[in-house]
Amino acid sequence: MDGRTPLTVSATAHAKVNLHLGCGDVRPDGFHELVTVFQSLSLPTTVTLTEVLRGDATGHVAGLTVSGDSAKHVPSDESNLAWRAVIAAVEAAESKVPRVATVHIDKSIPVAGGMAGGSADAAAALLAAREFFELPLTDDELLGLAADLGSDVPFCLLGGTALGTGRGENLVPVLVRGEYHWALALAKGGLSTPEVFRTIDRLREEREVPRAAAPDDLIKALASGSPDQLAAHLANDLQPAAISLKPELRTTLRAGLDGGALAGIVSGSGPTTAFLCRDREHALDVAAHLATSGTCAATLTASGPAPGARIVQ
Repeated sequence: MDGRTPLTVSATAHAKVNLHLGCGDVRPDGFHELVTVFQSLSLPTTVTLTEVLRGDATGHVAGLTVSGDSAKHVPSDESNLAWRAVIAAVEAAESKVPRVATVHIDKSIPVAGGMAGGSADAAAALLAAREFFELPLTDDELLGLAADLGSDVPFCLLGGTALGTGRGENLVPVLVRGEYHWALALAKGGLSTPEVFRTIDRLREEREVPRAAAPDDLIKALASGSPDQLAAHLANDLQPAAISLKPELRTTLRAGLDGGALAGIVSGSGPTTAFLCRDREHALDVAAHLATSGTCAATLTASGPAPGARIVQ
């Protein structure tokens, strides 16, 4: 130790819900062509980089720790997406960085729940790494690194509400008026995103599965500021696959509607289910109903749109 205070930099990013998720057929590169409307939710993850003041520390990341309700389900080695994001940022800058950091993730986003928990970790880690290592990376360069790390990572960097195409990495902001409130039902266990995509491909081979129309009406509803108008246009092409893999989600969706939600949908690839509500109090009421219904492991409430990734002072 050299007696000085270690440098610490923290950044936060948020969960997402797909208000619309149109899934095309698999592409030659193995991904599916998507048309989706993301909205960020007020469930944060915070990534903190702390300087290691040991002369024997090697590499750019000396270790990773995780706190939060789902910490035990998050890898703490080089496979962690936040760890990979830090290394990717340093290598992309191609500059000498004498500092070594430990990485800590404080999570409040469900793991493997279809809410971009790992992607939010990566987005926050990219921003924190640029600040911590003083890297000469532009915002566009960070977005390029984000797309390489995962399809949802660019949106977690930008936040707000956006139309995503391609794998979801090509983003255009969407005009939103007002705030939208959600009750979220967490399932027991997660779902593998690749398995959900494989399942929708299989279901489409076996039978005709309805596909979501273009999200034009949903985007108009967002501009109106009316949750009642928005409720009529929520859509997710992956929902049949998620329900096929976890049939109990059908019961959870029914319970949320019985509890008064305006609409319910599987979030992304699932298995979290998201219920649109009129306001904060209504969301608390729906969450309370879900919590006593016995159809889910836990409930949360959230609002959107939340901001993009940012440095925490």
